[in-house]
Amino acid sequence: MKLADVLRKECIAVNARLPNKSEALREVARLAKNSGVIESVGERDILAALEARESLGSTGVGKGVAIPHCRLKSVEDFVVGIVTVPSGVDFDALDAEKVRLIVFIVAPEVVSNKHVRLLSVISQRLLAPNALEDILAGQTPDDVYDRFLRGRDVDIDDRERVAKSLIHVFIQSEDVFRDILQILTGVESGSLVVVGAENAGVYLSKLPLFASFWSDEPSNFSRIIVAVVDKNLTNETVRRIESVAGDLHESTGVMVTVQDVDYAAGSLST
Repeated sequence: MKLADVLRKECIAVNARLPNKSEALREVARLAKNSGVIESVGERDILAALEARESLGSTGVGKGVAIPHCRLKSVEDFVVGIVTVPSGVDFDALDAEKVRLIVFIVAPEVVSNKHVRLLSVISQRLLAPNALEDILAGQTPDDVYDRFLRGRDVDIDDRERVAKSLIHVFIQSEDVFRDILQILTGVESGSLVVVGAENAGVYLSKLPLFASFWSDEPSNFSRIIVAVVDKNLTNETVRRIESVAGDLHESTGVMVTVQDVDYAAGSLST
């Protein structure tokens, strides 16, 4: 997928005057409807989805930029548009500055990984030196389109990702920790990191209210192994942990949690 394919010239407005955030979102919804990609979706539905996303936290990311976005079930392809607001609009931005450039995304609901990568590409573009002022200098939709792409088409990596699991192993025995760490290094395509920690008892024993529960100094050994593995290796990873720790439903001193990962990129060296 290329950024030029989803940045729609018909969804670009130049030198808009917007009194507040609510009107800015209305303008975004209106512009999004200009694209034939989302003909089946009403402007009110787009606005409602944008407002629902804003209720989770402002997409005014700071330094004069906002990237409002939403996902809709009936949308089959991405729609990216731009609104330049040279005089600025209050957008509840993270740094409280007025927003002068709005780059919006209306996305299909079922491709969240591509949505994340598209957000990343747009963010990187706006971090380029003088990018904001350069784009704001555009006086026509075509000009803004060209300035945003800056003469080069940007590829958005839309390769299918292997599903991943995030595994946390909480361990309170140094010997068991060493054995589990050793066997987990052999899990194919896994990334591991160890986080130092302390048991809560170390702190609770120093509080007068709880001091009587410990006659000896509580053990302060505690480690967390964080592993990212291919989802199809999750059961094998847990089986390896149990080969050291025993049945996790009966053992103490070791706890394992497993979560599905919506998005994972990059790797860690051991």
